[in-house]
Amino acid sequence: MTAGSEEHEPLISSSVDNQRVTYSNSPQGSTHSGSPRTSGEEVTLAIPSSRGYGAIGGVEKVTYTWADVNAFATEDRSRNRKFWHFWRSSSDRMFQQRKQLLKNVNGAAYPGELLAIMGSSGAGKTTLLNTLTFRTPSGVVSCGTRALNGQPATPEMMAALSAYVQQQDLFIGTLTVREHLVFQALVRMDRHIPYAQRMRRVQEVISELALSKCQNTVIGIPGRLKGISGGEMKRLSFASEVLTDPPLMFCDEPTSGLDSFMAQNVIQVLSGLAKKGKTVICTIHQPSSELYAMFDKLLIMADGRVAFLGSPDQATEFFKELGAACPANYNPADHYIQLLAGIPGREETTRHTIDTVCTAFAKSELGCKIAAEAENALYHERKISAGWADSAWSNAVAMRSRRSPYKASWWAQFRAVLWRSWLSVTKEPMLIKVRFLQTIMVSILIGVIYFGQHLDQDGVMNINGAIFMFLTNMTFQNIFAVINVFCSELPIFIREHHSGMYRADVYFLSKTLAEAPVFATIPLVFTTIAYYMIGLNPAPERFLIASGLAALITNVATSFGYLISCASSSVSMAASVGPPIIIPFMLFGGFFLNSGSVPPYLGWISYLSWFRYGNEALLINQWSGVETIACTRENFTCPASGDVVLTTLSFSEKDFTMDVVNMVLLFIGFRLLAYFALLWRTRRGK
Repeated sequence: MTAGSEEHEPLISSSVDNQRVTYSNSPQGSTHSGSPRTSGEEVTLAIPSSRGYGAIGGVEKVTYTWADVNAFATEDRSRNRKFWHFWRSSSDRMFQQRKQLLKNVNGAAYPGELLAIMGSSGAGKTTLLNTLTFRTPSGVVSCGTRALNGQPATPEMMAALSAYVQQQDLFIGTLTVREHLVFQALVRMDRHIPYAQRMRRVQEVISELALSKCQNTVIGIPGRLKGISGGEMKRLSFASEVLTDPPLMFCDEPTSGLDSFMAQNVIQVLSGLAKKGKTVICTIHQPSSELYAMFDKLLIMADGRVAFLGSPDQATEFFKELGAACPANYNPADHYIQLLAGIPGREETTRHTIDTVCTAFAKSELGCKIAAEAENALYHERKISAGWADSAWSNAVAMRSRRSPYKASWWAQFRAVLWRSWLSVTKEPMLIKVRFLQTIMVSILIGVIYFGQHLDQDGVMNINGAIFMFLTNMTFQNIFAVINVFCSELPIFIREHHSGMYRADVYFLSKTLAEAPVFATIPLVFTTIAYYMIGLNPAPERFLIASGLAALITNVATSFGYLISCASSSVSMAASVGPPIIIPFMLFGGFFLNSGSVPPYLGWISYLSWFRYGNEALLINQWSGVETIACTRENFTCPASGDVVLTTLSFSEKDFTMDVVNMVLLFIGFRLLAYFALLWRTRRGK
């Protein structure tokens, strides 16, 4: 579609009354005014009428207004300078020069309209969207007035009434499209909505966004697991937010990564939602002429200022009056963006152009009207609306502010997150197979090396070494199996947690429980293979105790791995700091350094070492009750009994119970520290 050309028959037709949108897949340009439509494949998307899947108090229409919105980059770069800058006074640092990102931005978005925020890179599109959604990142401070239906907007109100489709797609890649949407429906929708209705809504959204063909395909992990295409992933991200049918929607670059047809698909769905009474605000970088024609209102940004706000037709007239009319057969969006974009080497000319356009719009009749509407809406919106609706709105907002920020109950969150976590574990059978194969191979290797030990002075040393190998393998194998669990999913968790989907304790508990069966089975397999091959204490009860101790050691090590994972910002960081932290605990395990020889000033490390408690408990289980040890060589020191072996290592049989208790306490303590580290990450990520 081109500006200034004659009216053409639209390629995309919509029928709001029937709530269905039909897309023609015929080639662009094959349909002309007065000519029959070229036949082609059609995709019909159903847009069901609103059922209030997430709206509070029956509120289905929202007018969002903002006035004098400013944003500043406030990061103090003096922290990166030399030491003497530390002594600068706080007032100097407070009043240092700051870059202004948004400059007195006014505007309004109304129900039934699709508002597109346009502009070149660096114009302030995303900053404005983040400011309107109360999601300004660290280092940016914003001010100004924002109101929802005349009521001062708050982050809690915004979270209750809006959905935000972010530009970056974050998913659990092992889930299928349907499984992901089912999970979203379980934690996003109101707790009083029946399960069957949630599943119907999932199917509706799958149909709306043409995800039917890939609904049973795994999402995929880039570079590791092949899944759905980039366009399907973008639509899935959009579908996740549409599930609750919110009255106010924000979309950051919704067409990014999509081809022209699917971009039209997404924008037409947004337009259809707007025509049902929703308020839709999106940023878009450089839309095609077809997409440009679908927008009800345009907000063109330039250097953090409003260059224009109005309909596409009003934009044509405004720029024409300025002497910058869009040429015929040219995309208006391209023309306006190029007009206001910075050109290297011509910065002064660009600043003059931006200042001229922004000042002209601010003084124009349309600009003054919009500024007046944004200001007056804060005080007169309630008088314009129906009288009873104001009371309903106030009551609904007050009721929502007193309720939990989470739509689902604690138990419903736990079931949903545990289900997803279990799916993500079982959906990677190769990883589980590798873990078990590794366990079997290492246990056979240790069994072969230490095969058939006898109770003599050589056998004592070999058996002690084999038991410490038990301990070391159970530690390193399982720590490195979980060291990436939380840090790899941290961006997903922070986004979903701050969106009010589930609590931090629910996520932590579900992730750890989902992997518990694996870490309960691995030590049992290891002990079953290697125990009798080595020739350890053959009594059945000793084998069962050794298996239980191996499982306990595994879970203590896993808890420590969770702590490293939660405290680390990335997988590479976790893998780097893990071994240096583990080695001191291993040195104080009683094998390399006698427990009675530990320096007093380092004794606290041995009390935190599960190597010490596990080694002592396993050796007590092995040597307790052994009365005779054969001495095959006369010129070598030979322990006469199991008690002598334990005494030589500064271990005591009476400490067995305390060893088990201390390992249980370490298990609980490391888990709690890991949870608090996750909470700390959550606070920082906010």
